[in-house]
Amino acid sequence: MHVAEPLVSAWKASLSLDFDFADQRTTLRRKIHDGPLVVQKPLYPEGNGVCHAIVVHPPGGIAGGDELSLNVKAGENASVLLTTPGAAKWYRSAGPWAKQTAEFDVQGLLEWLPQETIVFDGALAETAYDVHLSAQAGIIGWDIVCLGRTGSGERFARGSLRSSIRIRREGRLLWLERGRIDGGGRLQDSPAGLAGAPVYGTLFASFLNIDKKILDNLRKLKPTSGAGAVTLLPGILLARYLGDSSETARRYFAALWRILRPALTGRDATEPRIWRT
Repeated sequence: MHVAEPLVSAWKASLSLDFDFADQRTTLRRKIHDGPLVVQKPLYPEGNGVCHAIVVHPPGGIAGGDELSLNVKAGENASVLLTTPGAAKWYRSAGPWAKQTAEFDVQGLLEWLPQETIVFDGALAETAYDVHLSAQAGIIGWDIVCLGRTGSGERFARGSLRSSIRIRREGRLLWLERGRIDGGGRLQDSPAGLAGAPVYGTLFASFLNIDKKILDNLRKLKPTSGAGAVTLLPGILLARYLGDSSETARRYFAALWRILRPALTGRDATEPRIWRT
């Protein structure tokens, strides 16, 4: 049965957030938004030192021709945790590409813990993360992708997804990954690719104090379904998930985060309130 593409006009949206630390408190000093991309009121569920905020895209889905841009600056000693209220949805496109970029400039600590991204069959989607770290900065982030609406039996048989993640510290490249997955392409079923799994994810963390003991503790955790693995490279730690469930991927990455956060920041892993709603 043919499902019509959502009839919406293309959105051009941007959101810039600047966080500072002063008087023992992390505050959202400046926010500028244009179009349907906003941030909710900052929250402090673990005290004034860490600012939690929820990035919201009110239309709920990203259609062909849409362009979304998120820019975040976390100043020296600022601690920021950002998440999203629900899954991002990339709709099928009749031809135009949809694009989303995120640029993080971190001098303190940034945690980027969004919900998953669902790529509809027929979508043309391009995502890019660009992370700039100062000498003492730290970041924990993840990206979870579900190809097709698996709950309704949909496969990602047409369309294309392009993605990139670039992380630098003081201008020096730590990690660069580029990927392209074409709907119905060989990479989806190849053992050297996704091996038929519709859900994959990457967790990345860059701090100056990641050691083998932390790595060993992380490797003791396994997802309840699918496969997970953790690797420590020079300057960056990576975890991967491959399986059939975005919920399982989120639970697995959250479990890793609950080890990483106390070990690297000295703070308990206080989950965003939106995760419990």
